[in-house]
Amino acid sequence: MIRLFFFLTFTLTSWTFSLGVSEKNDNFAAQMIRITGKTGQTLLTVAMGVCVFLFWYVGYPQALSYHEQYQLFLWTGDYFVERAAVPGGLADWMGEFVVQFYYVEWLGALLLALVFMAVQQVTRSMVVPVLLLWLMGDPNVLLSYAVALILAVGAARLNRSEGVRGALGNVLMVPLVYWATGPLAWVYVASPIPFQREGATNGRARCWVLPLYLMVLQLAAYQWLLPQWPLEMVLLPELFYRIPLQCPVLMWVIPLVAVGSSWITRIPLFTNYKAAFRTVQCAMVIILVWLGVTRGYDREMYELIWQDYQVRNERWDAIVERAKEYQVKTAFSSVCVNLALAEKRQLADRMFDFYQSGEDALLMPRIRDLTSMLPTMEAFWRLGMVNSAQRYAFDTQESILNGRKSGRCTKRIAECMLVNGHRQTAQKQLDLLKKTVFYRQWAEQPTADAAVKARRYRQDFLFSYPEMDKMLGMLFMDNQDNKMALDYFMGQLLLKGDVQGFAQYLPMVQQHGGYQRMPLGYQDVVLCIQRQGNVPDSPYAAYVKRMSAGRRNNGQ
Repeated sequence: MIRLFFFLTFTLTSWTFSLGVSEKNDNFAAQMIRITGKTGQTLLTVAMGVCVFLFWYVGYPQALSYHEQYQLFLWTGDYFVERAAVPGGLADWMGEFVVQFYYVEWLGALLLALVFMAVQQVTRSMVVPVLLLWLMGDPNVLLSYAVALILAVGAARLNRSEGVRGALGNVLMVPLVYWATGPLAWVYVASPIPFQREGATNGRARCWVLPLYLMVLQLAAYQWLLPQWPLEMVLLPELFYRIPLQCPVLMWVIPLVAVGSSWITRIPLFTNYKAAFRTVQCAMVIILVWLGVTRGYDREMYELIWQDYQVRNERWDAIVERAKEYQVKTAFSSVCVNLALAEKRQLADRMFDFYQSGEDALLMPRIRDLTSMLPTMEAFWRLGMVNSAQRYAFDTQESILNGRKSGRCTKRIAECMLVNGHRQTAQKQLDLLKKTVFYRQWAEQPTADAAVKARRYRQDFLFSYPEMDKMLGMLFMDNQDNKMALDYFMGQLLLKGDVQGFAQYLPMVQQHGGYQRMPLGYQDVVLCIQRQGNVPDSPYAAYVKRMSAGRRNNGQ
């Protein structure tokens, strides 16, 4: 609600001032705008930037962390050449350059606000940045899309040449804009020429020659330079979406609105009815802000991203306190909450006070996507199951569908190798991290985590996921100071419904758990065993009943 308040307040204020610019309106706002001139418009842009900064920094810092962890920007010439070697690559490189600073939340939010301000300035429209805000609710939209839009519209506004000179200039500009912005070069060729003189012929020629010219360039690039790309990626802005061959509708709409905004001001009807047009724009902005914030940012998805963000930053209290009020009923969320409880040594007491998804609530099986395995990777790492943590980190990185590396996963892979004593193998990962801004300091003086090294298995072996309880038990037996492994072992038995195994190993908890009394959660389980589940208000009895009903519904 705070984020929505900031945006609604700004849009209402900015368009109230804009409505006062009409010559037929002599109210105080109009007079102030006339006095301040460009300064007033600049202040409105700055106000929008402040709102955008607060939106991301206060409301969605987890989104910044999400984007930063799925790329590894390298400060090398080879990295620049690799990115800039394809159409749209320059915008992609510039977008990644900005995203690397998301590592510092306030700095990332500030840079993102500057990007939105640039979009508003070049398009001279409030509708475009609001639509962009809506679009970026999809976490797979890359910032390079906004950068490409700025470059394409900016190039169109800078192109003031006409006649033969203008035609020759476009022969050079269209390929350059296409190589810099990719398919968003269509914004350049479709935009009107600023300050075009009355009667000039260049504008009419531009209407059909430049689009044809750009289409030929795209097909030529597809035929001779990008044969490995599907045709859709050459023609459409799918380069700026993390999932190949998918493209949200808004990625088509925003360029159309940007071009339409530049054309509509040249219509005589607009000049005669400025106030009416601005009233419509004001209503559109308010409606789009509401739709973008309420529908563009899925609550459950961003709650899961928030939990992983807190796990990454080891904010265990925040996870537990939030789960008391709201918890998404997925295995991903259960893993995050249980890890937070284990780090606070409260898993045995409070595990079933929160939603448990089933046997995968402590450690999820491998799922080949770029998000699901991250909390389990962190749990493996803290338990001391180093090889499993490394495997999950590697699989996550390889599941990034646009082929990028992950700074977070690369660092974890290096840490796992160092703990296992494979310094030479880790050197490849360390060399990459040394070429970054925020991972360089650690990579120059890497150390193997002594606590994790002490907890790990004494020997290597293979295991399957259904044997996870046995693996946790063996992990504890290898190092009986690993209390987290003991808590996870007992918790896994309870999630499986193995009450006999739980009762068998309960004396081990009393001997090695370090508890002065039996944990409240275990007391509840013992009571359920004694009364055969007939315990009103028992968290564990409720869990067993829910899982039993689920098995019956599934015919198991």
